[in-house]
Amino acid sequence: MTAPRFLTLHSPACTAIWECGEGEAPLWRYWGPRLPDGVVPPAALRATRPEPSFSLHFDQPLSLFPGLGMGWFGQSAALAHRAGADWTLAITDCQIERPAPDTILFRMEDAVARIAIALTARLDPATDTLTLSTTLTNRGDGVLDVGWLAAGTIPLPADAAQVISHGGRHNAEFVEIRDPLTRSQWRRENRRGLTSHDCYPGATVTCEDGSAYAAQLAWSGNHAQTIEWIEDGRRQWQMGEWLAPGEVRLPPGDSLTTPDLLCATSAEGENGVAWAFHRAIRARMTWPDNGPGNGPGGTMRPRPVHLNTWEGFYFTHDETALKELADAAAKVGIERYVLDDGWFGGAAKGRDDDTSSLGDWRVDPRKYPDGLGPLARHVTDLGMEFGLWVEPEMINPDSDLYRAHPEWVLQVAGRPLLCARNQLVLNMARDDVRDYLFDHVAALLRDLPIGYLKWDHNRDLTHAGDRALFRAQVAGAYALMARLRASFPAVEIEACAGGGGRIDAGIIAHTHRFWTSDCIDAISRVGIQRGFLRYMPPEVMGSHVGACPAHSTGRMQAMAFRAHVALPGHFGVELDLRQLNAADTAALADTIARYKAMRGALHGVRVWQGEVGDGVVWQAHGDVDDLHLLITRTAPTTMRHQPHLRLPMLDGTRSYRLTRGDGTQQDIAGAWAIRMGLALPPMQGESGLVWRLTALD
Repeated sequence: MTAPRFLTLHSPACTAIWECGEGEAPLWRYWGPRLPDGVVPPAALRATRPEPSFSLHFDQPLSLFPGLGMGWFGQSAALAHRAGADWTLAITDCQIERPAPDTILFRMEDAVARIAIALTARLDPATDTLTLSTTLTNRGDGVLDVGWLAAGTIPLPADAAQVISHGGRHNAEFVEIRDPLTRSQWRRENRRGLTSHDCYPGATVTCEDGSAYAAQLAWSGNHAQTIEWIEDGRRQWQMGEWLAPGEVRLPPGDSLTTPDLLCATSAEGENGVAWAFHRAIRARMTWPDNGPGNGPGGTMRPRPVHLNTWEGFYFTHDETALKELADAAAKVGIERYVLDDGWFGGAAKGRDDDTSSLGDWRVDPRKYPDGLGPLARHVTDLGMEFGLWVEPEMINPDSDLYRAHPEWVLQVAGRPLLCARNQLVLNMARDDVRDYLFDHVAALLRDLPIGYLKWDHNRDLTHAGDRALFRAQVAGAYALMARLRASFPAVEIEACAGGGGRIDAGIIAHTHRFWTSDCIDAISRVGIQRGFLRYMPPEVMGSHVGACPAHSTGRMQAMAFRAHVALPGHFGVELDLRQLNAADTAALADTIARYKAMRGALHGVRVWQGEVGDGVVWQAHGDVDDLHLLITRTAPTTMRHQPHLRLPMLDGTRSYRLTRGDGTQQDIAGAWAIRMGLALPPMQGESGLVWRLTALD
């Protein structure tokens, strides 16, 4: 018997191992926490698996690219056919290339189905993230209809116990869902045309031994993921684009490439895989390289304190009042002023509500008789940056653009046009649509001192073309963003979709910030932001201080609590500062000063999250030598004595100095903080603490 050939990728915290044989796809042997160098399986997989009763004579273990119809009965990595034929899939040859030490390119072929598969696996040593992507090429002589192509398939160990995913809706994103993993299939699908509020394209799996696995798809459109029990006790996890019927039809020689699938595993559990994701997202981002204050090479500059006008003014734009708001903003220390929806209109009608003018990107002369220049200059003269809200992909039926080009909207012949928020969707697959949008947004960027665009997307996609254009729509949006960024490299872009409907690892390659949710209620935001931080780092998490009562829920919270909840993200304000009383104004100014002093310690670093119980949650930013600890009580205590806060990430051989918010200090052994924890003082419901823990020499 030929000795098995094993391929291994290591990063500091992870290992991936495949077994390569002749005439088939490589078999998954291991994906998990780091193994020592040189450790490989002791034998070929099939040599350890006697043939069970009532089974095929040729064993089909989990491979890197599982097939269909030839003995693998789990989910296939691809579903395709040519006019009903060539539907089976089984890799007949695989060639291995090593383009880089951390990367393996698997070039596979199915000579019978006449398709080629190029699957890239990169295990980044800087982020401990395994990135998988797949390209399928039609080598046959007829059109290949593709219904599914997994970006990647990864194995989960036999003790995988629970999957944590996130659902929700507008104003209630990142609702945590915990499902036990059994022999039943677990599956989540999104068919809304954008990332969505209710089905984040990723999840985390926890295991009985305390380790965790996680994956997320770098894509801003439809998606699907499946976790399926397989007959050796392990599970396979697949993720990729959800494709509508007929959406991908490949002529001979054409290819389909998936988005990247980011995979993480950690012996440190949920916080370990989140840390891998944070580093991977930071590596995918490109920061402006010539904006004010930016470091060399496009490094992230300190995230400026942000003001958005939406909940303070909505569509009621009064230039004098908005200048007064800018004056008030500068006094409390705000550094960026963003003018939201309502500034534009068409030739006959302005944007006084959400029923008209989307697509007519001209400044409304009724509201701004001299254009936006006077307001923008007023803002910049106060030392703040000026930003502007746009929604390029959308159009109102009541607009000059729609009256001129009704053919530009997504539509299906014979089907009614379905509006949402009184708007339709422009067909971003069209060159003329993208050119129109580029010209109008570029004119604003050339004429005004705009350093920031809040880019919104306020509806799901329906009737997406006579032939489904869901993926083409996403690609068109990416292309427009890339073109604008290439032409205006100093401009930052915020991804917004009715709040948190377009948060994903694909759009972040073109943007610099997410609007996490349209809900700014601080209690709601605790859970929303904790879910966000499972996948994304805090510096791209838009977190604002909203009005009281909260516009989305009607609940009332003190300024101190609202500011505390907003503090760890990209801090901002979304209310009419002119209406605040003196005490709230002073409290907000104090938090802004604290944020400016702390943002270098909160952003670009590691984040841990945990729960104390009894309504108390916490997060720590930094490293085990120096941690900023944010403690939040969301509800009044139900206990006579407060539970202790345990910090399992500390070094048990060292001692630490705890500095509380009031300046008092206490030394504590790391081993004690790990096992027994820090004593918490009595806290009222809806309150927070900021402490610092530093290691002693």
